[in-house]
Amino acid sequence: MRIGSSIALIVIGAIVAFAVDYQLAGIDLKLIGYILIAAGVILFVISLAVGFGGRRTTTTTRSGVDPASGEQITRQDRRDGTY
Repeated sequence: MRIGSSIALIVIGAIVAFAVDYQLAGIDLKLIGYILIAAGVILFVISLAVGFGGRRTTTTTRSGVDPASGEQITRQDRRDGTY
């Protein structure tokens, strides 16, 4: 789940906990709302930790000789991304 899903869980939980005034036999809607809010907050923190902790930079260097001129050629590639 990503950050958007976490925020959706928080919002749905808040609606169920604070705005719904309906009672079902044997089911506490306020408790279900609080559980959804807590799950949303936990998933939000996990999404932030995974998103910021996984960034890496890879640098590749290749060297060779140009056959036409005989000059040394060096090529360097840098890639930034998340894994």
